[in-house]
Amino acid sequence: MNRAIRRLSIVCLGMFVLLLGWVNYLQVFRVNSLAQEPGNIRIIDQSLKNQRGEIIANGGGPQKVIAESKMTQGGIYERFYPDPYPYAPVTGYDSLFGNTGIEQAEDKYLNGTASSLAIFNFKGLFTGHSKQGASVYLTIDAKVQEAAYNALVSMGESDGGKPAAAVAIDPSTGAILALASYPTFNPNLLAPISSAQVKKNDNKLLADPNQPLLNRALNDTFPPGSTFKIVTSSTAFSTGKVAGPTSTIPAPQFYRLPGSTHVLTNDDDSTCGDGNPQIILAFTLSCNTAFGKLGARLGGPALHNYANLFNFNDPNLTIPLSVSPSQYPSITDPAEVAQSAIGQFSDTVTPLQEAMMAATIANHGVLMRPYLVQQIRAPDQEVVSSAQPAALRTVVSSSVAANVAKMMFSVTHNPLGTAYATANPSVANGINISGKTGTAQNGQNNSGLNDAVFTCFAPSANPGIAVAVIVKGGGFGADAAAPIAVKIIEAFMEQH
Repeated sequence: MNRAIRRLSIVCLGMFVLLLGWVNYLQVFRVNSLAQEPGNIRIIDQSLKNQRGEIIANGGGPQKVIAESKMTQGGIYERFYPDPYPYAPVTGYDSLFGNTGIEQAEDKYLNGTASSLAIFNFKGLFTGHSKQGASVYLTIDAKVQEAAYNALVSMGESDGGKPAAAVAIDPSTGAILALASYPTFNPNLLAPISSAQVKKNDNKLLADPNQPLLNRALNDTFPPGSTFKIVTSSTAFSTGKVAGPTSTIPAPQFYRLPGSTHVLTNDDDSTCGDGNPQIILAFTLSCNTAFGKLGARLGGPALHNYANLFNFNDPNLTIPLSVSPSQYPSITDPAEVAQSAIGQFSDTVTPLQEAMMAATIANHGVLMRPYLVQQIRAPDQEVVSSAQPAALRTVVSSSVAANVAKMMFSVTHNPLGTAYATANPSVANGINISGKTGTAQNGQNNSGLNDAVFTCFAPSANPGIAVAVIVKGGGFGADAAAPIAVKIIEAFMEQH
């Protein structure tokens, strides 16, 4: 009998030790992960009693609060977005069921749980204030962002609501000045403290065929079309296959792709100069046969290498929002290489990637790491962290960048240029813009369904902004995308 009791006692003691160990494990090692569980009701209830930090556009001109928390009559905080539609691709939303955008990327600072805020929140035990989140200051320029959004809306309303996106970057730092997507959504619909209301609104947004929740500036990819000729030209100059802008290259009216029955043509089957033009003229006219033939000569490995230098095929880029990788395939077949050299075949880009291409040329061949968060400040305004501009890499030499920039200048200043009518100084308030148009086949080859692309920088002599615009199904890049870029640049130049 005593032996049985002793065994039972040992078992009970063992179970108690295991229970005690498990409780300590949860309280010490799992406290943070459990606190971050989306279904943790206690944490959700507590978070509603704490004031979440503000998100502020601080990239130029007056500061603008674009996300804040307001106390309701019930004594809890609810997220509020004062100007929701233009900034939704940037802020994302914070809801009972999760968050996106900057709300997600900087959540630990906004909700006050970051270790760097521990001292401030410890002081609150003595001052009586509840836990507060830090404020996140962004590189977004409010005037430029709103100009980008309004231009996309105007285009969409006049052209059947075509999806589009625009990105603007400071070429010398990588700071993102604008990040606009159309159509967009109202994040206030997902901010209420009523779970039933949030779920209803979320389901409606998810079911919308226009995909308003999709951030097209970062997470939708498109064929680059002729804007990829920036990469092809950079490869040609860097490898010495073409000496400079005045060097001539073959440009037949019709180019039968090597080993294929497919014939490459220029727009409207037009000729390209005298058939052996200077490369600057072929770039200005955007001759497909010239650059297709040049691409086959350069070869797939060389183009792939320089595409990677421009940051294609990078699955790890964050700003800190995640960015879908732009793709340039590793190919060797001459026919496929020729098509890829003009931005077709399997080439795809995000609007951010397009802006990075122009920014690299504007910055003398150096690609800066794009970033969106400028500074994080504790509730007492003490700086917690501050961004430092950093180069990703030198893509091309300054002389090669100067050669490509000269050709981009011709696109908008030569009366023969594909963007002369829409982006020359007389239609851009005297601003000199250098750019490249693209009219990209998207797999739907019916008339008017090509994607319109334009990437550029300004002012040409001393660039302060690089802009990219893509309009899905917009047709010619010069007609649909370039006027949007001009509006964005004008808004920037009004402040500089």
